[in-house]
Amino acid sequence: MQDSPSRRSIGSRRNPASETAILDAADELIAEKGIGALRMEDVARRAAASKATLYRWWPSRAHLLLALYNRSKDTLPVPDTGMLRQDLVDYMFSMFEHWREPVSGGVFRGLIAEAQSDPDVRATLIAARQERWRHIGGIFLRAAERGELAVGMTVAAAETRMAATAWYLLLTDEMPRTKLETAALVADLIRPLLNERAIAPPE
Repeated sequence: MQDSPSRRSIGSRRNPASETAILDAADELIAEKGIGALRMEDVARRAAASKATLYRWWPSRAHLLLALYNRSKDTLPVPDTGMLRQDLVDYMFSMFEHWREPVSGGVFRGLIAEAQSDPDVRATLIAARQERWRHIGGIFLRAAERGELAVGMTVAAAETRMAATAWYLLLTDEMPRTKLETAALVADLIRPLLNERAIAPPE
């Protein structure tokens, strides 16, 4: 099956129109049938693209799901208020709201679930983790430069603490639903990470 004229790929490069059509088609199918029923051939048919194009750009369903998730997550704002506590509250609340959307949260849950039994999916998820959490790392890096982190506390350890908790709350569907609840969660999580001066709540 060949791409239609409006969806034809450009050699080894990606045709932006084709890429958008394919990702939009996958979004629509997940919304209609659920992530478990998503098949590459159905995406190709809906997008009027060839399966060869899909597999050239996304070697597996997991790669396609990750592209969907990353496309949606790129819209999350990254705060820089000058205070670690407030930056994390703002960012984590936006992320939890994002994960509550059917496609975004469903796609990421699906990736984590598939990673438990599929080594290729697990490798894809691990490889993408650093890129996905670069914003949290940046928030902690700025905090370290301001002297907010306790002596000996690394940015990597602080980032892992937040990521692990966020993933657990996503998978158990126990994410905070208000900014006040998010602030309480963040306060508990970062208390062991901060120096004594930074622990004091803002006036």
